[in-house]
Order: sequence, then structure tokens, then C-alpha cells
Amino acid sequence: MKAGIVSYGAYVPRYRITPAEIGRVWGSDGESMGEGLNVRRKSVPAPDEDTITISTEALRIALVRGAIDPQQVGAVYVGSESHPYAVKPTATVVAQAVGATPFLTAADFEFACKAGTAAIQTCLGLVGAEMIRYGVAIGTDTSQGAPGDALEYSASAGGAAFVIGQERVICQVRRTLSYTTDTPDFWRREGQKYPSHSGRFTGEPAYFRHVTECARRMMETEGTTPADYAHVVFHQPNGKFPQRVGKQLGFSDAQMRYGLVTPDIGNTYSAAALIGLANVLDRAAPHERILVVGYGSGAGSDAFDLETTDEIASFDRSHGRPVQWYLDSGTEIPYAVYAKFRGKIHMGEH
Repeated sequence: MKAGIVSYGAYVPRYRITPAEIGRVWGSDGESMGEGLNVRRKSVPAPDEDTITISTEALRIALVRGAIDPQQVGAVYVGSESHPYAVKPTATVVAQAVGATPFLTAADFEFACKAGTAAIQTCLGLVGAEMIRYGVAIGTDTSQGAPGDALEYSASAGGAAFVIGQERVICQVRRTLSYTTDTPDFWRREGQKYPSHSGRFTGEPAYFRHVTECARRMMETEGTTPADYAHVVFHQPNGKFPQRVGKQLGFSDAQMRYGLVTPDIGNTYSAAALIGLANVLDRAAPHERILVVGYGSGAGSDAFDLETTDEIASFDRSHGRPVQWYLDSGTEIPYAVYAKFRGKIHMGEH
């Protein structure tokens, strides 16, 4: 493909809560739940953080790293399932905040957890057709589960922004393809505060079927095997699913190592695979092949066959923090503070 990744940035809120602390409040074995999900702790947004602020921070980092003039950005797409407004785009606020307005197109994307990868595909098309110089695709979420629900142990917050272009490409997109069906494993109706899910059905035939079929089709199309990739990144609703699907497809722990970020920050939904990709790019050397397979409930997977270029060796990552910093740091909070931050406490009228 003509277009590729020219810059990227990621941001994860500083606060953390552990499964053990959540379980303590609800009278369950949260520590065992965390071990079962392979989630040691999850990120929690502060009261003044949402998908707009997270997106803006990630994009600012990407623009500075790539020395990109915001006025050269022709599209900003924000993929999320937790936009602050039901009617009012997140993308316009982000574009205005970084100085990219007014001569660009902007829109919010929704497809559960793969909205961010769908935004990347759209930018690849626009840039490849030379309709725009740079396109921005962001995956971001601040999703949460209902109090005491299994989702509460993993649903977290974070974001990653990728600038797509044809100049000074640090990671070439060799091919992208998708696998999509109507599989209702996870949903939230208008006005419903918390999402609903189909329990174990979210694994089979939802996540595992779509991710494996999409990954296999990509390798068949490209004539590759798992051994051809230095790194692989899967969507990670928890820390167990990507490990299991990786083993099924024939990938090693070493290949999955840097793409797996959920154990330390939780499931960041639309940003999960993209933060994993950012962590890989933080470390990647030139000419390393990367397979990325996102997943969104409802259901679909987007796969990308990527290869880093010589440009990545001189890419300036000095602005902003590497993903590993977010995985290692954070301030733990008790459940009461978490509930206050996430609006789980509703006061009656006086």
C-alpha cells in the first residue's frame, strides 16, 4: 500500500485499581478473578478526563514526534464506544484542540473495540487516494462495567493516536483486510448506562472465531506463517484471550510479549490493540514484520500486515512517555475513590 504510519502517540490515565480491591467490596475473590483474566490492575480516568482529553493528549504527542503541522492534517477520526456526547462529535473537539481546524473532515467511529482500527483503514484509503496529506486515526475509551459485573474487573481507560501518510513512513502497511458477521455478543442500548454481554459466548464464537479467521486469511493472502513476524498484537478484552488465540495460531510468547498490555492497565477497549502496537513500535527495529488483529463485538476483526522501515531508527520518541512507562507506573486508589471518579454513586435530590 502507498500509505503507512508516520507517527504515533499513546496516553493512559495515572490512577489504578486492582481486581482484589474490587472483589473486596463485592464479597468475591477478586484476586482469583484477576488471575483468571490475567489482569493485575486497570487504569481509571480522573474526574476531569474523558475520551476527548485522552485523544487530545495522545494526538499531541504524535504530532510533535512526527514534526507534523496540524494544518496539514486532512482527517481526524476518533473510534470509541464511550464518547462524552450522544449527539456531538468527539473528533471536532480534538481537531480544534490540536490546531487542525477548519479545513479537514472529522467524524466519530463506533464498532465496539475495533472502531480505532476501522479509522486507520479509512485514513489509509484517503491518503492512498491522495485526497489528503495526513489522516489521524484514534482509538480511545473510558468504558466501565456495571458494579460487581465481571467487566468491572477489566474495563479501563486509555488511547492511542496514529498519523497516516506517505512521507517519512516508519511502518509500512503491506495489507489490511477484515472479517465481519452479525454476532451479538456485547451491546449497550441508547440510554443504558452499562453494557450487556453474553458471558462465555463472547469468547466462542465471537472473539476467537473472528480473530483466528481474520489472522489466517491474512497469512494465506500474504503467503506468510507465524515465523515471518517479529511481533503480533491481538485485541485484548483480558490478558488470557490474546495468549490463547496466539497459541492456537502458532505464535510464541516472545512474539506476543510487547503487544500484550492489558495485564498492567486493563482492557482499554477501542485502544487495546493500538496501545499494544504503540508498545511494539517503541521497541521495533527496521524491517520487522508485525501482525495486528483487532476485534469489535457485534462482530468483526481488522487485520494489518505491517513492516517497519529504516525511518523508525531515527524516529524521535523523546516527546511523551513510552507505553512501558504507563505499564510500570500509576497510583492505586481504593474502591470508594474509584466509584466517585466513575460516577457509580448517585445522590438523590434534596
